[in-house]
Amino acid sequence: MINIAKKSREWLNDIMKNNTFSVSEKIIARYQAKDTETNQTKSTDINVLLNRVKLNEKSESRKKLYFSAAASAGLFLFGFIIF
Repeated sequence: MINIAKKSREWLNDIMKNNTFSVSEKIIARYQAKDTETNQTKSTDINVLLNRVKLNEKSESRKKLYFSAAASAGLFLFGFIIF
């Protein structure tokens, strides 16, 4: 039984040994990947930014409205329970 288990893993060990890189190759590959990336200019559309600002303002105003409604309802309930 033990011999079968050892033989069935030998192919996996051989594959893993062949696919591993040395530490220096990994370090070199890391720096080479960064060197290949060049600084590309990014362009943005003003309309997209303005629409995003408008949507953010709308969502903030809704959040303020919901908070005000919840706070006033809480005060009303607190006042009703106390008095």
